[in-house]
Amino acid sequence: MKINQKEIILEIDHLEKQYEERKILNQVSLQVKKGEVIVILGPSGCGKSTLLRCVNGLEEIQGGLVSFNGWNVHDNKNKIYEVRQKIGMVFQSYELFPHLTILQNVMLGPTKVQHRNKEEVKKEAIQLLERVGLSEKVNAYPRQLSGGQRQRVAIVRALCMKPEIMLLDEITAALDPEMVREVLDVVLELAKQGITMVIVTHEMAFAKAIADRIVFMDEGVILEETTPEQFFSNPSTDRARRFLSGFSYEKVKEEEKVAI
Repeated sequence: MKINQKEIILEIDHLEKQYEERKILNQVSLQVKKGEVIVILGPSGCGKSTLLRCVNGLEEIQGGLVSFNGWNVHDNKNKIYEVRQKIGMVFQSYELFPHLTILQNVMLGPTKVQHRNKEEVKKEAIQLLERVGLSEKVNAYPRQLSGGQRQRVAIVRALCMKPEIMLLDEITAALDPEMVREVLDVVLELAKQGITMVIVTHEMAFAKAIADRIVFMDEGVILEETTPEQFFSNPSTDRARRFLSGFSYEKVKEEEKVAI
């Protein structure tokens, strides 16, 4: 799939990652252009989450290159903190500080790391929390929120850093089914706003609804990279067909009611 070089915001080139003798990522190459939504699918343990952590510099690599806006993410450890401010990451475990209010959690990074004006950040944080339906929770603590609400706070916290790309790692995996919809709605709205995102998810209908491209991985290798229409209707590899066969027609149709 050809991509205009001028639009590329993230480039992964022959990436290698291993733990001792076990190879987790094997010659992984991927390009992401500004405003694009990439969804990474694959079985558990195939390297999806590790790939996102390598992109954000949270994991050391053994070979290859991760380039963000022309910066080699793993080349300069002193610069990695500057790079991470532009690469927002949301985990499935929220990672909120329990002793801080929701507003304080959201404001912490912009004020302490980016040294931005406190009142300016506060105004923006409140606007973002209002956008995701949490304006009444600004003075609450994480323990007082549901899982879906905490995940929405985690997304707002990342957005408040004004990232150029968002990495979302199985952000609904720890949620009860009834909480999934509220989180997916927020991500769908971000996609409509043109936010560049790389998403790891197990929600098939959501992936089909939001992705510009589907990347399918297995055993640390990208096996397919195509449109969602092509992937879900006619995958090109037997491995992808076996993967999709594990999701019943009834289950996908039920998920589509949530995703759309």
